[in-house]
Amino acid sequence: MARWLAERHSLAAELALVLGLYALYQTTRGVVAGDRTVAVDHARTIAALERSLHVFHEAQVQSLARDVPGLLGMLGVLYLTLHLAVTGCVLLWLHRRRRGAYPVVRNALLLASGLALIGFVAFPTAPPRLAALGIGDTVSRRSLDLDHGLVSTLYNPYAAVPSMHIAYAGIVGASLVVYGRHRLLRAAGLVYPALQLVVIVSTGNHFFFDAATGAVVAAFSLGVAVAPTSTPIRRAAARVRLAAPVDACAP
Repeated sequence: MARWLAERHSLAAELALVLGLYALYQTTRGVVAGDRTVAVDHARTIAALERSLHVFHEAQVQSLARDVPGLLGMLGVLYLTLHLAVTGCVLLWLHRRRRGAYPVVRNALLLASGLALIGFVAFPTAPPRLAALGIGDTVSRRSLDLDHGLVSTLYNPYAAVPSMHIAYAGIVGASLVVYGRHRLLRAAGLVYPALQLVVIVSTGNHFFFDAATGAVVAAFSLGVAVAPTSTPIRRAAARVRLAAPVDACAP
């Protein structure tokens, strides 16, 4: 298994692995939904911690976004689509164009998902929008409800810690910075995690604390995934830096 994970396989095999494990992850995440009372208590504990650190500004962030016409609606769409769409596109790009890097990034994402499941079970946490903290749900509409109906069947509302939007964004962003030869790709790698932070906080789905734990999961998962191939990774990064001035238009 270790040897299999260290290699890049056909697109069909990779899709079967990634989609299969992601479906298992989502199913398990939904089945192990935590107790509402405990999850809300954990959310309020996080809010109290952030207040003590003077970083409890989620409501202010949402208010600022609400002041810009149409922004909250757009951020809601991004919350539902950006996470998987960008991750999938970057994985496909790595599979086709950065073959040596693909297994590292894939394995980091899989490890991050496994660690997240442990977090969801050990520390079920309600999102700010469900903790009566003056932070609203800006994603749900008449035809879409995050907590009821079809969307909720495989959705655990008490799986806020760690934020997988941030964990995935950190891994994806790092891969774009290291392996992107075009300056725009490397810039996108830096901007993308910050954009996800704005999205998850503005829509009332995560605390800053959740984002911080997601970033820790991303860093740890990347470290574990990179360790067996640290020398090739350093060489790849060096090639990117050397090639950037003369090959700035290469994707």
